[in-house]
Amino acid sequence: MQIDELNWAILTRLQQNARYSFAEIGREIGLSSPAVAERVKKMEDAGIIKGYKTQISYHKTGHQLKAIITLRAFMGRLKPFLEKVKEFKEVSNCYRITGNENIIMEVVLRDQSHLEEFIDKLITYGETKTHIVLSQVVEFAAIDKNRAK
Repeated sequence: MQIDELNWAILTRLQQNARYSFAEIGREIGLSSPAVAERVKKMEDAGIIKGYKTQISYHKTGHQLKAIITLRAFMGRLKPFLEKVKEFKEVSNCYRITGNENIIMEVVLRDQSHLEEFIDKLITYGETKTHIVLSQVVEFAAIDKNRAK
């Protein structure tokens, strides 16, 4: 599917706020609401738009720590970890990566003791390195037509 200027404009607005109505987007980019809806549906069907999500303030839910944890899996422990990680409620994002470590995870935790408990779960799979997040520097970085090239 070809992503033209109007589709990029729609994608940019949906990345900024997935709750924008088709009418709001249409007013901003010069299309009717049904035309925006049709383009969004086509991009969903083509797999360009994979879904919509809610961003949560973890601090307000009682989770005071956010950490980035890397894992260097022990021999034969990567596949079991890849199956188990989906069950860890603390993990908000997990990526398999290249380099010395195999895995990098973003985790949210109640406090320091929760972090310690979580690391205890991980060390059966490999060696970990933990980095406490102090603040988020970039909250939203939309993919636009210039970055996609």
